[in-house]
Amino acid sequence: MSTHFQILGSSSSGNCGLLSTGNTKVLVDVGFSAKRIGEMLLSIGESLDAIDAVFLTHEHTDHAQGIRGLAKRADLPVFANRDTADAVQSKLTKRPNWQIFQTGTVFHFRDIEVRSFSIPHDAYDPVGYTFHWGEEGDLFCPRQGLAWITDLGYVPEHVRERMCSVDTLVLEANYDEQLLENDNKRPWSTKQRIRGRHGHLSNNAAFEVLNSLNGQSKLKEVFIAHLSKDCNTVAHIQDMFAALCAANTYDINIVDPIIGTTRAVDQTNL
Repeated sequence: MSTHFQILGSSSSGNCGLLSTGNTKVLVDVGFSAKRIGEMLLSIGESLDAIDAVFLTHEHTDHAQGIRGLAKRADLPVFANRDTADAVQSKLTKRPNWQIFQTGTVFHFRDIEVRSFSIPHDAYDPVGYTFHWGEEGDLFCPRQGLAWITDLGYVPEHVRERMCSVDTLVLEANYDEQLLENDNKRPWSTKQRIRGRHGHLSNNAAFEVLNSLNGQSKLKEVFIAHLSKDCNTVAHIQDMFAALCAANTYDINIVDPIIGTTRAVDQTNL
């Protein structure tokens, strides 16, 4: 049974990923308009009408703005914790088909086992997710796992444990420290928020947490995502992560914040 995961777009301007297990298709975050998400899906041969559910990490616009348009689909479950749902609903006139969970719980949606966990970010109750599907020892539908971990100022131990439990990891590397320091658009207070323990991960912080796993994980593929369009570049990620990619058994991919495409880290220049 074919499994497919693709990040439709990821940057400080919008985030959305598609997970298809063969039986179920879900979106993780909807940080673009519903119209734009529909166009993104059509470009890869998928349809918004075929989506079975949406999972929100938190209420910020670059993760949740698509709910306004998606609320027209009364049959579409939108999973979020209570604080996130209330924050998003306060800006809507129509009520989506909210499916409320308590942060930290494990539940099932169709063939997917879902675990939410708290992450440190300046939102009401932000979460990361792990999604597991398939069966251990099944040759046709083996047990697989995906973790979606963006928008966090640092990586607590319980989040690190979730990284080790999956085959595929989406991890943010939001900014290059020097580019952020030199940025003229952001006031000092904004820079401090970004750098804070409830802000975002820098390239250095993302590199350090991956390096600290020391091979003690099931990872096969890592997506470096949520890059700032102003304070990070694909080239900065490439330069920093190439050696890490070469030293481990998993592949590292970078989601370009400008054009939205994903490219593998190049090790040929090491």
